[in-house]
Amino acid sequence: MKKLAPSILSADFARLGEDVSEIERGGAHLIHVDVMDGHFVPNISFGAPVMKSLLGRTKIPFDVHLMIENPEKYIDSFLTDNTEYITVHQEACVHLHRVIQQIKAAGVKAGVSLNPATSLDTLRWVLEEVDMVLLMSVNPGFGGQKLIPQVIDKARELDEIRRAEGLDFAIEIDGGVTLDNVRTVTEAGVDIAVAGSAVFGADDICGRTEEFVRLMNEAQSRR
Repeated sequence: MKKLAPSILSADFARLGEDVSEIERGGAHLIHVDVMDGHFVPNISFGAPVMKSLLGRTKIPFDVHLMIENPEKYIDSFLTDNTEYITVHQEACVHLHRVIQQIKAAGVKAGVSLNPATSLDTLRWVLEEVDMVLLMSVNPGFGGQKLIPQVIDKARELDEIRRAEGLDFAIEIDGGVTLDNVRTVTEAGVDIAVAGSAVFGADDICGRTEEFVRLMNEAQSRR
């Protein structure tokens, strides 16, 4: 099943609970939690307390994306009964395999993210270990950017590798996903689409979420 993961980085933090209720009504599958430290990426977002403020307010699982240096030091902070994925960046991990094992030992699914210019080859020896590969389709750090089209080809290549090697990790894409390109992204083999401003910037957040889910389902039926 294809999944939509709206990024709360683009939500209205003065009414975060209400915005999350809207995406839940619209059928969102995951809540994407973009954590930025101002070092690994040129911006600061929020930490675990903001995410944990949603506990008891939603049943949608958390999809935690750590865009931070030394992520292994902070993994425990994001462990909750609602956490499904914790994703770290290949570029931020000196000992990537060790961090993947640390996440899985904590009882959640482990994801690894690649920046747009980082080769898929850097994951060659950990693909059997990961539950998800997140492909950044913008340079991380800010919301509202346009999708870099070459990353769609990267998703296709990763899907081909997955099929050829009989692996079952999910492919996620993050950055610049809109109603205009979500079908193309899904048809390229992406399983989870992250959308921020394209969802939370809508006047009708619930309706926009429903539209994304519909388009992804239609694209899946054509694969």
